[in-house]
Amino acid sequence: MTPRFAPFKIVPDLTTALIAVEKALGAAGIEHSLAELVKIRASQINGCAFCVHMHVVDAKAHGETDMRLFLLDTWRESPLFTDRERAALAWTESLTRIAKTGASDADYELVKSQFNEVEIATLAVMIGQINTWNRLQVAARAVHPVQPAVAAA
Repeated sequence: MTPRFAPFKIVPDLTTALIAVEKALGAAGIEHSLAELVKIRASQINGCAFCVHMHVVDAKAHGETDMRLFLLDTWRESPLFTDRERAALAWTESLTRIAKTGASDADYELVKSQFNEVEIATLAVMIGQINTWNRLQVAARAVHPVQPAVAAA
């Protein structure tokens, strides 16, 4: 895949503003591990390999397990995710697929059972933000870093 354009170089004021939102989200109180799961799941749905790669690397650096990352796409069928994570992941899918779901009342009630109003709004901004990053990176055809393959022993 060949990159189309370099947004950080050609629209630095806009990408700097997006980074400022990231910093505010980081300070907003949603646990880091949950934020990474949300970002990875939205990026999977949107087909953004660049963002999936970035957030998997970050999640692993902060202690996330390989197995939970492998099973994230099938979180509904796996017992490895907490009720809080399940609510956030359902909300992530609902808002990422908003044209189809309309942010259903059922998804809202589920997220409301695990999060307070400030956390729900923060999650909504976080989900909107990762969807923006996904769209930007997919449009730019951003290519994630490639590490050399490690041979099995």
